[in-house]
Amino acid sequence: MKFTMMQLKKIGIITSGGDAPGMNACVRAITRTAINQNIEVVGFKKGYNGLIDNDFIELKSKSVANIIQLGGTILKTARSERFLTKEGREQAYLNLQKNKIDALIAIGGDGTFTGASIFIKEFNLPIIGIPGTIDNDLFGTDNTIGYDTALNTVVSAVDKIRDTASSHGRLFIVEVMGKDAGFIALRSGIATGAEAILIPETKTYINALLSKLEKDGNKRKSSSIILVAEGDDFGGAYKVAEAVKEKFPMYDLRVSVLGHLQRGGSPSAKDRVLASQLGAWSVNSLIDGKQDVMVGLVNKKLVTIPFEKAIKHNKKFNEDLLELAEILAI
Repeated sequence: MKFTMMQLKKIGIITSGGDAPGMNACVRAITRTAINQNIEVVGFKKGYNGLIDNDFIELKSKSVANIIQLGGTILKTARSERFLTKEGREQAYLNLQKNKIDALIAIGGDGTFTGASIFIKEFNLPIIGIPGTIDNDLFGTDNTIGYDTALNTVVSAVDKIRDTASSHGRLFIVEVMGKDAGFIALRSGIATGAEAILIPETKTYINALLSKLEKDGNKRKSSSIILVAEGDDFGGAYKVAEAVKEKFPMYDLRVSVLGHLQRGGSPSAKDRVLASQLGAWSVNSLIDGKQDVMVGLVNKKLVTIPFEKAIKHNKKFNEDLLELAEILAI
């Protein structure tokens, strides 16, 4: 189904899955770009649940005023178990038809796009995806909305932890988000001068880590930080701490799990600009007849990539950065 500007009269927006700083900036950009093209906009609340419950608000230019700086999402978000069922998706489609929604823009991650792709195949509704996830794990865009903010949040938190670690001569093991991808851990680890970085993409050799800590102890380092992505194959920060404490019971060791702190806060300038670019590009892509694609920014160029590639092609981490981190931690 290909639209001309005259045919595309009304679009819906959802924010789905985990929230990410910059989602509001994206909703704002979609709304105002669409209005500029004489297209009506509605926002469905709580992701796909909003489609099923027919829970939405009309979005006008004034509706999205003063939200560009807000974290979270004014549309709320959820992971919808009901949308996983055929009955749930049928109800969602009926509501879209009832409200004369011509197309949908979904802001989220791989789960959001998987659901969107199935929905398109079943009902042929045009859907464009926008990558909104702090994990930065989607193939087809250099950065996802929220990643830069989360990265800076982690760096700020670890810098503060380093202050107290140095004051007391402590070893801190800090766990950051990254169930399947270690992008946050790797880059924040380099930025904060972490002595070791453990990520899901590489195997954790605990004996090598313990040997390094012993060498660091002999060098009388005033503090040490180990950054652990939650998906690390050894089992996360507490498991690593147990192994370290067993080997070095004399260490003054602390564990800090940053958790959902990383999702919150006002989006960085970089995330606000990215969200604005991708929001506007998603509307223009719909007008051009695109569907079943994610919009992204690659090498400073706006692109579209099929959902299937964005979801199934794992984004590769930068091995050179990991090597750099090891060199700088000596």
